[in-house]
Amino acid sequence: MKTEDKILSALEEVIDPEVGVNIVDLGLIYDVTVNEMGKARIEMTLTVPECPLADQIVDNVKRVSAQTPGVKEVEVQLVWEPKWTPARMNDQAREEIRSRQTLMT
Repeated sequence: MKTEDKILSALEEVIDPEVGVNIVDLGLIYDVTVNEMGKARIEMTLTVPECPLADQIVDNVKRVSAQTPGVKEVEVQLVWEPKWTPARMNDQAREEIRSRQTLMT
């Protein structure tokens, strides 16, 4: 398995606290690259630019990614284009959100 794929798998542990779903399933991760020196670069977005928990999410992304074998350094780049929309979520994220809404009613 490529290091980029291992990072993506590890990032499934990072939950967006406001939504309660992992950031990979939400479609917040746009790109993951790792160079030959072990520096990982993660391009991601948030559901809204003014997310009050942005620092917490980015810190969790860095922490989890840094634990991946072969990764020596992690850089997270927050981007706002293309803008995140619910269409970026996968079916699993949609189902989790639906289940949470059902439990709340």
